[in-house]
Amino acid sequence: MANAKRGEIDALLDGKVYTLCLTLGALAELESGFGAQDLVALAERFEANRLSARDILRIIGCGLRGAGHALTDDQVSLMKVSDGLAGYVRIAADLLAATFGDAPEPPPANPRTPQDAR
Repeated sequence: MANAKRGEIDALLDGKVYTLCLTLGALAELESGFGAQDLVALAERFEANRLSARDILRIIGCGLRGAGHALTDDQVSLMKVSDGLAGYVRIAADLLAATFGDAPEPPPANPRTPQDAR
C-alpha cells in the first residue's frame, strides 16, 4: 500500500497493483534521461505539459524501480492499463504530483486588511 507522505502512489498495471515512488535515485535517472541539469529543470519540463509517450514510459519505469520493482522500460512498455493512454497519463501525473506536490498559491500582490475595506 502506497504511503503518500513518502511520495508513493499505487497503480494498476497488468491487473496487479504496484507501488511507484520517485526516489532520489529515480529522479537522478530522470535527470539523466531527460538531459536536465537539476531538479528545477526537471520540474520545469514536467510543468510544460508536453510529454511524449516515451517520457511517460520513462516516468512510470523510474517510479516502479524507485519502489523496488526490477523492471526495465522495455518490460514496462508491455504492461497494460485499463484506461489505455489516459490511464498511463494519469499514473505519470499522479506520480509527479506526489513527488513534487502542488505549488502553494502565492499571496495576493496587495493584500487588504479588514480595516482597509472600510
